[in-house]
Parts: sequence; structure tokens; C-alpha cells
Amino acid sequence: MSDHRQHREYDKRKDSDRDRHYHHHRKHKGKDKRDTDKYERDMDHRAKDKFYHGKKYRYEKNDFKHGENSASDCHTSSLHQDTRKYHSSHESKHSKQPNETDQAPSKHCPLVELQFERFRRALNKLFSQFIEDEEDLWNFVKKYEQARKKKLEEEVEKKNRNETEPFYSELDIPLVYDQVHNINIDLNVKDSEMLACLEYYDDNDRRCGMTNALYEEWKLLLRTYLDFKQKEKFATLTKIRETQHSLPVAQYKQEIIDTIKRERIVIIAGDTGCGKSTQIPQYLVQAGYERIACTQPRRIACISLSKRVAYETLSQYSDTVGYQIRFEKHRRVSTKIVFITEGLLLRQVSSDSFLSSYDVLILDEIHERHLHGDFLLGVVKCLLHSSNVEMKIILMSATINIDLFHAYFDRTAKIIKVPGRLYPIQLEYHPVVDAERSKTEKLDPGPYIRILTIIDKKYPRSERGDVLVFMSGISEISSVVRAAQEYNEKVGGWIILSLHSTLSLEEQDKVFHYAPEGHRKLIVSTNIAETSVTIDGIRFVIDSGKVKEMSYDLSLRMSTLQEMWISKANAEQRKGRAGRTGPGICYRLYSESQYASFPDYATPEIRRVSIDSLLLSLVCMGLGNVRKFPFLEPPPPENIEQSVRSLVQHGAIDSSEKATSLGRFLSDLPVDIPLGKILIFGSMFHQIDTILSLTAVLSVQSPFTNRAFRDPDCETARKELESEHGDPLTVLNAYREWLEVKKDRVRSRAWCKRRGIEEQRFYEVTKLRSQFKQVLEDSGLVQSDLTAPDDSMSSRERALRHGEIKLLKALKRKQAEEAPKKRKMLKPDSTYEIEREEDGEEREGENNMDMNEVDFRLKHDPKQVQDLLSMSTARTHKDLIILKVILASGLYPQVAIADEYNTSETVKEPLFHVKDKGFVSLHPFSVFTSRSELLTLKENEIVDPPIGVQLPRHTVLGTNHQLLVYM
Repeated sequence: MSDHRQHREYDKRKDSDRDRHYHHHRKHKGKDKRDTDKYERDMDHRAKDKFYHGKKYRYEKNDFKHGENSASDCHTSSLHQDTRKYHSSHESKHSKQPNETDQAPSKHCPLVELQFERFRRALNKLFSQFIEDEEDLWNFVKKYEQARKKKLEEEVEKKNRNETEPFYSELDIPLVYDQVHNINIDLNVKDSEMLACLEYYDDNDRRCGMTNALYEEWKLLLRTYLDFKQKEKFATLTKIRETQHSLPVAQYKQEIIDTIKRERIVIIAGDTGCGKSTQIPQYLVQAGYERIACTQPRRIACISLSKRVAYETLSQYSDTVGYQIRFEKHRRVSTKIVFITEGLLLRQVSSDSFLSSYDVLILDEIHERHLHGDFLLGVVKCLLHSSNVEMKIILMSATINIDLFHAYFDRTAKIIKVPGRLYPIQLEYHPVVDAERSKTEKLDPGPYIRILTIIDKKYPRSERGDVLVFMSGISEISSVVRAAQEYNEKVGGWIILSLHSTLSLEEQDKVFHYAPEGHRKLIVSTNIAETSVTIDGIRFVIDSGKVKEMSYDLSLRMSTLQEMWISKANAEQRKGRAGRTGPGICYRLYSESQYASFPDYATPEIRRVSIDSLLLSLVCMGLGNVRKFPFLEPPPPENIEQSVRSLVQHGAIDSSEKATSLGRFLSDLPVDIPLGKILIFGSMFHQIDTILSLTAVLSVQSPFTNRAFRDPDCETARKELESEHGDPLTVLNAYREWLEVKKDRVRSRAWCKRRGIEEQRFYEVTKLRSQFKQVLEDSGLVQSDLTAPDDSMSSRERALRHGEIKLLKALKRKQAEEAPKKRKMLKPDSTYEIEREEDGEEREGENNMDMNEVDFRLKHDPKQVQDLLSMSTARTHKDLIILKVILASGLYPQVAIADEYNTSETVKEPLFHVKDKGFVSLHPFSVFTSRSELLTLKENEIVDPPIGVQLPRHTVLGTNHQLLVYM
């Protein structure tokens, strides 16, 4: 036997003796403590003898550090057994059970059981510095144990057949390749200390420790896992970099950086898919800029872009990239890139007029011409004239009307044009003939289904490519989705999804998931998919040519949503979505002559919405004459004058157009002026608790979906929530009942679905209510509540709450980590609807809680939910009357009076008159539309006129006339 073989046999006997001695000592605690100390010294010495030839890694606190292949390392290698001896002894240890001698296994000798699960809690704690995702590690452990067991079974079978081969050749080279030789990671831990802490209690309540053999196997497993994760990250990084370098904007990287360093303002015009929104913020960080704000017109764009940039910069678990939207703030002092909505950045201007917290300001998607976007351009132009501002300004736009922006900045801005990466797109016109147009307002989905039939016939499913349909609104989306589902029941192969801004983030994310082989996605969307969201894999686009936009009625002082034809620029944007990943086809459901009649560009939002809040912000910023503000395209003069008069009537400015105290408070509140007045009056009349909830429900979109008024079951359930005092109190009733459900911890999502309610709105109400309270406290209108949430809890309740918070935080962290990892595969047999039915009142478990539910429970324990419920209730009739007075005072002068002929039997629909316009009707979904008797005087409420007073015909005097206020 060679010297090396003798050393290996000696090592095996020595290890076995140590194991037997150690376990004998643990069973007999009365032994001398010196035996234990000797064992630990031996173990520590043995751990130091482990050395791996060549380049070595030490893995400490999640960092990889190259060990130096120094002379001292070589000397250590020559004195002690090298890595081959370690693996030889390592292999031999696992052919026996713990506490057994090193005899060769017989045919009946059981295999070593890798029972790491018993030590799971201790292992997670002791090796926490190496573990990022515990769940991921233990999934790996299960697979490792299965593979190890299979390998050991094969080895035992060979030995039982006397087919055992030597592990090393005469030259001490392993005869069998093992991937363990490729692991270049070491663990910087003290084995003796770790082993002393690894124990569990068996079924007989006896304390059992981990054997040395099992511990060595665990170290090998953990090193294998870390090596796997390192290679996985490297593969991911390689793929990311390849994708980045293939983007058109990458060719202009150095030019963009050099231009930004040289110029104060730069315009970057990039076609669809060039990568400007994700790459340019990263270029700026690489160039040394560390405080970058990138504005987006929509919340969904802020979230999706921040996730993508964090993924590309490998900073999903850090604060380098963040976002800030109306209800959420994911940014820290260390955040270098923040994606923020335009409206929130404008609010920062009111408190920091020079935006001194940023080095670079990127205004993205400026071609969309949103109200806040145009306002920001004016603010930026003012900042450029200030010598106190050294901030860099970057304007990013699609290649639409670039000359307008260039001329606005006196043609001093440097323009960089980045071509897109569009493939050829075939254009087909399929106009809807007049005979097919429905005489009612309801959309006919037939033309859309015919296009799907054409796609199914001409293009086999083996040719991948999804379909994106552009519709004008949610109601139209619903019609097409239902028809497509009926079509899919006949032919199969389609996964139908909807996309619009009122969906939860979880539902919106489904459009980014993969369709399985042999299936196509059909995504029916509003114009949100034109620019704000990019969905890979789209090959076919179906364009309805319609869009719904807000239009402001000066006489009614109301914004209404109207359907209209899109512009040519919008049509081109929609078409471009078909050519991002390959040749595509765009089906236009209108004729070429209709397209020729479209306007070149959409009407800017500043010309079709109320500008009251915008002008008040200008006044509070110190602008003497709002008419002189440098608008990109100024609103009509009559709109400005009407807004000035409206501000005077609201008491926000005086006759000299200076801000009043009320106006300054209103400008700080993130709501429309009428709602701001309601908040302020509520604090004055000591009704702030209920007013906070009422204002919050009026500040979000109506929680009642179309199904709430069309589905008979939903309508019946919704009737229980109606208030005879009007729509605002009806919504408040719904919110209060939702809190009742939350208090009892039952399925609130199912409760909402049965009543046709979008639960997302109530989560927004809760967050907004808290935000309003904070704003009022900061302004001194209400007193801060200094009582800690758990002051009134017993010690047992605090302990339970602490445990619940710990579990919820773990669940939230798990959801956050899983979200950006990879796109999921959609299930072909699942139905993805706009509103999914969920029956039953079973209690919600952790597995089906969404992020909103987790956040809600983290911030509200049952007692806090009960307090919130109490504060959202008008306790007495007097409180209710005061509530209505405050509501009317805030909305004044938006008052409507019933027409005198409404009482006539021939009148089918009651009409009303407002100050500047007559004969207006109620909203079809209003409580007073379905219950018109609430506005009609009863016989016993009519009184005779005073003697000598002659009333006009059809006019009566009564004790209970109704005055309507509206918003």
C-alpha cells in the first residue's frame, strides 16, 4: 500500500474514532469537560487542514473574495492532507450510518440518511450570512438529497457486486470525474462552534446533535448551492448585457453621456423599442450622476421601469433604483434613480422651487402632452433662466413633433435622434361598414372576432405571436373579452387578458407572462399599451381607432369622458407595437379615408381639462400674472378667465388674484379644490374623522364597476349599500361595510366581487385617508395623535401582533423577491377575466393574500380596523346633517335645481338647471336616477302659499325641497 493510501486509511479511522467519542460524550454529560475541549480543538485543527488547489474563494457575508495562492498556502498543502484526501474520506463517511464504524457496507447495510430538515431552523440561523433566499435553498436541499441518495445506492450496489474500483490512479489522479472539483467557493466558518449549536430533540425528547459526517455533507451541499447561484447570476448578467448591447440606444451611449456633460438641456428622440427609458438612467449613473429623477405620466410605467432597471443593474435587493407614485414610496437617501409621476414632482416644486435634491431631471414621454407634463416643461424653462440651478435637463420623446419642443427652448437644446428597432409591418384596413354599426351605444365585437378567425386560418399556432387589441375604454374591453371567450370555447388555443389602469398590479402583470406552446395571448387594452407599457411577443395589432379622453365643460364646470377618433400620431404608435420582436401585421378597423381625416396630433390635455388647480399652484409659487406663464401651448383665454373666476368664488384667491390663506392650504392638498375645501371645513367643524373617509372615497375612481349595475345578483347586493342622501354617502357606506368584513378577517375580495366592487379602490381610500390626515397635521389644521398603536394592548395581544407582523413581513419580502425574478407561464385552461368570481366566505390564508392585503394587515391590526370603522360613521342624525352641510359648502357653487315640470306625469327623465346651463340630467348610475321618488315632494310636504302671493304654474311650496350639489 502506498503512503498516500496509508494516510487515507488512517484519516478514516481517526475521523470515525472522533465521531464515536463525540457522541459518547454527548450521551454521558458527567464525563470530564477536557474530553470535549480536546474534541473541539481537534475539530478546529481538522477544519484548518482543508485546502483546495489553485484559485480559492472565501465566501464571507455574501461577498466573493479571491484567496491568494501564496507560499504559505503551498507550505500548508505539503504538511497536511490535500483536497484529494478530503474527498476520499468524505466519500467513505457517507457509506455508513452515524455512530457506526468504518466497515465496508454489506448487502443489508442501510444508506446514510441526509436529514437536514431536522436542523433547518439552526442551519438557517448559523449560515444566514450565506443565504439570500431560504425557500430557494431548501428546494435545492430536497433535489440534492434525491440525487445523493441515488448516487449512494449505485455505489452500494457496485460494492455488493464486488465491482468497486479504486478512487485514485497510481498518479493520485481521480479516476471518476466529480463536479465537486469545480467548486471554487469556501466557507469561512469555525466548524467546532457550528457543530456545538446544531442539535434537535427527537420523539423521546432527547437532545441529538449533528454528526461530523452529516455536517461535512451540509458544507459540501452549501458550497455546491452557492457555486450554482454564482454561475446562475453570471449567466443572467451575461444575458442582460447581451440584451442591452443589442438595443439601438447602445450605439449612442458615449455620445449621449458626452452631450449631457457638455449641455444643460438635451432632447433625445427615440422610436419605439430603442431602449431610451431603461438605458439612459443607467448611463447617467455610470457617468457619475447619483441623484436622477425620471418622470412618467402613469403609475404603472414608474413601477415597471423601476423593476426592469433594478433587474438590469442587479439591485433588486438594494435601494439603488426606486419609484414614487401617489400611494407608494420606494426610495431611500441612497437611491440613485427614482421613477416618479409628473404630478408628484410638481408637488416637490412647491416646497423646493429649484429641485435641489436632483442632479439630473429626465422628462420622459413628453410627446403625450399631459397636463402635468406641459406644466413641468414651463417650470423647467423657468429653471434654465436661473443662475442658481446647475441641474441637467433631459427631454425624452418619441419622434413625434420634435420641432415643437426644440422651438420652445429657443432651439438651444441639443437633439439626439435614436432610430427604433422596428421590423416590417404589414398594414390592412378592415373598416366597419355602417350596416354593422350598432344603433345603440353598445359595441359590436363581431369585427374583432373576425380578425381572430383570419389569424387562426392564415397563421398556424406553431408560429408564435400574440395579439394586442386597442379599445377606447373598460366597457368596450369587457364586450370584446366576453365575445373572445365564447370564440375560444369553440376553437381553443387563446389566453385572453385585459389591460387598463384600474386593474390591480397583479392582474396587470399577467400580460407580461408567457403563453404555453400552441397558444396565443389576446390582450385587450386601452391606450395604456401605446407607450407606457411594452409587451414583448406582439405580432398582431387590432386598432379600433378610438380613444376616450376627458373634455371640460365650462358651463357645467365638469370634466366628462368622451369617445373620439385618435390622431395619426397615435395610430402610428399603435401600429409600431406589432414590429418590436419580428415582422408584424396591423389590422385597422377604419378606412384609409378615415385615417386621412384624423388630426396629426392629439389635442393637448391642457386645452381640454380644468386648470383651476394648476393656476392656483402658479399663484402660490409667486407668479404675479398667470396669463404670462410660458406654456408650451397656452390654454384658450376663456378657460384661463373662467378658472380665475372659479378660484375667486372658491375663496382661493382674492380680487387682485393673490392667494388667500385658504388658497395656500388648498395648494398643499393633493386633491381638487372642492375636496380640499371639504377637508378644511371638516377640521373647522370637528368632523374630521368622518370627513377624511368621505373625501378619500370621493378622490378615487368609483369602486362600483359596470357589472354592479348590470348583473342582477350584483345589483341586488349593491342595493343594501345605497343611501337616500346621495352617491357620496353610498360609497362611504360601501367602504364602511368593507371595513366590517376586514375586521372579521373573512374573504373581502369575494365580498367585493359579489357586489361588483373593485377592491383596489378601497385600499387606495385607506392609504389616501392616512395621507390626508398627515397633510392636515403638518399644516396645523388637526392635532397629531401621539398615542402608540399598541399602548392599549395587553402583553399577550402585543406578542400575537408581533408574531403576525413578523409573518406578514416575511410574506411581503417573499412576494417582492418572486415578482421580478422571471416571467411566468400562463395556464391555458385558466380564465383571465376583467372581474373574476370568487365565492365563499372562507378565511383568507397566506397563500392567496395579495400585496395589498399584506400591506393593509401590516398597518392595521383588528383594533385599528375597528377604530377606522368607527371614524367612518356618522353616529347621530345631527352629525349626518353637519356632514351634508360641509359637503355642500365645499362643492358650492356647483349646485343644481330641479326643473319645475319634473312633477308632470309626462316627464320620463327629470331635468335640472345649473348656474350657466339648463336642462341637464343625472348620471344613469346615480342613486337618484333609480330612486327618483327621493327628490319628489310628498303630498303632506306641500304647503299653501302665503295670502296674496301668486306662484308660477307648476310651482309649489314645500317643507322638504331637495337641493343637489355635484362634482
